[in-house]
Amino acid sequence: MSEPRLEDIGDYDKLTGEKKRIVWIVIAVGLAIGLVFTIADSYYGTANNMPQHDNTTKILQNK
Repeated sequence: MSEPRLEDIGDYDKLTGEKKRIVWIVIAVGLAIGLVFTIADSYYGTANNMPQHDNTTKILQNK
C-alpha cells in the first residue's frame, strides 16, 4: 500500500453512498465529542478551582 497522492484524492462533491456517509459520521462524532467536553468543562471546570492568593506582588519598602 502506497501513500495517497493529491491526484488520487476524490472531491467531496463526487462522493456517493458509503463514503459520503462515513464523512458525515466522522464530522458528527467530532462535534459530539466537542459538545461533551464543553458541557463537562462548564459543569466541572469552575467548581473544582481553589482560590489562589498571590503574595509575590507585595513588595516591602525599607525607609
